[in-house]
Amino acid sequence: MTPPATIAAYDVRRENAAYERQFGSDLVTILADGQLVLGNHVEAFETQFAAFCGTRHCVGVGNGLDALSLALQALGIGPGDDVVVPAFTFIATWFSVSRLGARPVPVDVLDDGTMDPGRPRAAMTARTRAIIPVHLFGRLADMAAIIEIAGDVPVVEDAAQAHGATRDGRRAGAFGVMAAFSFYPTKNLGALGDGGGVTCDDDQLARRVRALANYGSERKYRHEMVGQNSRLDALQARFLSTKLPELDRRNACRSRIAGQYLAALGTLPGLACPSPGADDMVWHQFVLRTPCRDRLQAALLDDGVGTAIHYPVAPFDQPCYAGLYDRKLCPVASRLAATVLSLPMAAYLSGAEVARVIAAVRAALTAQPAAEQARLSRSIPR
Repeated sequence: MTPPATIAAYDVRRENAAYERQFGSDLVTILADGQLVLGNHVEAFETQFAAFCGTRHCVGVGNGLDALSLALQALGIGPGDDVVVPAFTFIATWFSVSRLGARPVPVDVLDDGTMDPGRPRAAMTARTRAIIPVHLFGRLADMAAIIEIAGDVPVVEDAAQAHGATRDGRRAGAFGVMAAFSFYPTKNLGALGDGGGVTCDDDQLARRVRALANYGSERKYRHEMVGQNSRLDALQARFLSTKLPELDRRNACRSRIAGQYLAALGTLPGLACPSPGADDMVWHQFVLRTPCRDRLQAALLDDGVGTAIHYPVAPFDQPCYAGLYDRKLCPVASRLAATVLSLPMAAYLSGAEVARVIAAVRAALTAQPAAEQARLSRSIPR
């Protein structure tokens, strides 16, 4: 008997299949007008995405890491400065600080992975120049609390996983003094390659980010500052413009799938599902927590269900930061790194596929002996 085809944790081919015809037309348009770097197509997307986020400006750049580091550089952050970051996030958040010669100062997170708003105050010193809350897995960090604690210290959103997330009528990207987005292909709004963007309302900050990303230049062959080459590709901008009008609808599909997962898996022993959240969630990932993560992942793969781990190693445990941080100060981040498991999450998933994922998870967990189920249930916070 032929085993069932694996449901991938994420499949960029399926994600982009609905746009193939329009992408072909976009390519023809770009080739015909010859605007391959910067130009009208990039400007059009920047205008559209700024309007979508509810900000005055969007500056397209090369990728999400550049978006974060350019935002920090525009604020004048450099050697000798501290930037407060969450202890559990993708490494790019920390690298955006380190590459400028500044120091990431980690604070622990909540069980949902977002920055614990009760932590930054104790981590702030006279050297603190910014705070970077991360909207992790599509959930907004508690921006109101963090901004209040920050006072005059700039808050820069890492919104790489939260395209379209809203709270009280405001979208991710419109809370901090600036926000950084990634348009990596697996994001809720993903390009067909790398891409990133910085949103803000401040005219001078936007102008500075744009110059820094373009060799430190506002006028050709005149370089007012030491910059870099980090420009959103015109073709990628055109692709993103094609996909942007569908983003809210596709986010709604993700929310529906998340609701099905929550309803079916929320009471299983030894498993903690993400909380439903309010209106802010766009479910970039659906992340379970379980102490038997490796065993569950293997059982799901045997049953034809692919998964991913976001993220198996907290930044402070990475070799590049060895010996610099006391991991005992961030117990929640350490626990998340040991227990998180991401189920398939994408707008293209069919009802049958979602049902199959649910059945596979239930089968794997309920196959445990009763005593083991009870032990697992006691071992994970909900």
